[in-house]
Amino acid sequence: MSRPLDWNVEGLDWPHRQASRFVEAAGIRWHVQRLGQGPVLLLIHGTGGATHSWRDLMPLLANDFTCVAVDLPGHGFTAMPPAACLSLEGMARLLAALLARLRMSPELVIGHSAGAAIAARLQLHERLEADAIVSVNGALLPLRGMSGLVFPPAAKLMASNAIASRLFAWRARDPSVVPRLLGDIGSRLDARGEALYARLARNPVHVSAALGMMARWDVAPLKAMLPTLRARLHLVAAARDRAVPPAQSRAVAVAVPHATFTLVEDAGHLAHEEMPARIAALIVDEWRRGRAAGRTQRKPAM
Repeated sequence: MSRPLDWNVEGLDWPHRQASRFVEAAGIRWHVQRLGQGPVLLLIHGTGGATHSWRDLMPLLANDFTCVAVDLPGHGFTAMPPAACLSLEGMARLLAALLARLRMSPELVIGHSAGAAIAARLQLHERLEADAIVSVNGALLPLRGMSGLVFPPAAKLMASNAIASRLFAWRARDPSVVPRLLGDIGSRLDARGEALYARLARNPVHVSAALGMMARWDVAPLKAMLPTLRARLHLVAAARDRAVPPAQSRAVAVAVPHATFTLVEDAGHLAHEEMPARIAALIVDEWRRGRAAGRTQRKPAM
């Protein structure tokens, strides 16, 4: 039987281990990291990621914010939920329960890829009252063309077959696999970044959660609701992103009133890991612009 990642084995040198804690909420055990002080900033990683995705970005934001990063259900060191909860709706509902358990109300949410869709869903359906959402290569629209027709059924087939996740994890032991996968989404990471993704990709439970999430993902209802989003939405897209082309973020910026858009050059889908200083500056600038526009500041987290 496959085992999940072990905090006392794979987690011994996990980025910002000293900032980690484990919290029970919504019937599962969550891995949560908290760093810094100031207004609460929630960081939501994308499909197949974990808190390591924010390893270089969080310290840059910690002087301005209380950064709270979580491993999504089934990912990294957070326990696997029932399969039905791996949908967009399920993820948002579970994350809302965690925030209630932590007694936290984020003022700013950063979502990468699918994490941006979860952030929007939280705001629209789970009574999250964040002032702003920053979408980094956000997967906020349905896949287009042949990818939209072929990818979801393929993911469903793989998610329904327990052997598929074990086979993928076994294949990821080949040192060339993870760098090739990163290249396929237009990203180049250092050796540490590649090693952390390889650690995740070689664990069948983590892979199973990612496949289950992809198989159940449906952003069509979210697309219809996005124009009613009350939080400020800033869309950051990377020119080299091969997973979520910048055109998607541009289209959302047109559809959502008062949304803003920034294109960053020389980065791919994992732009926040490739150029953390650039992305941190965009986040802080967006926050300060919102404050200057007259938003009422809430008290910092205790």
